[in-house]
Amino acid sequence: MSVQEISVTNNQKKAIKSAFKKRKDVFIEEENGDLVIEFAAYEDYMDEVDKTPIEDVLGEGVLTYDAEFLVFTS
Repeated sequence: MSVQEISVTNNQKKAIKSAFKKRKDVFIEEENGDLVIEFAAYEDYMDEVDKTPIEDVLGEGVLTYDAEFLVFTS
């Protein structure tokens, strides 16, 4: 299992959660506040809506696209 851990601000984390408000099954919020997103679910979401919400919030070049899970910490 490969994990990409990305440090984000609280505002960025809120923006990522907000981007998935219609599909809350894309992410899990852990007890410590970290957001965990399965990359395959994110790819499915991007195909459905033809948007890249994480890249829109964080900018291009942050994701490696080879991780199974993305973990956003603050």
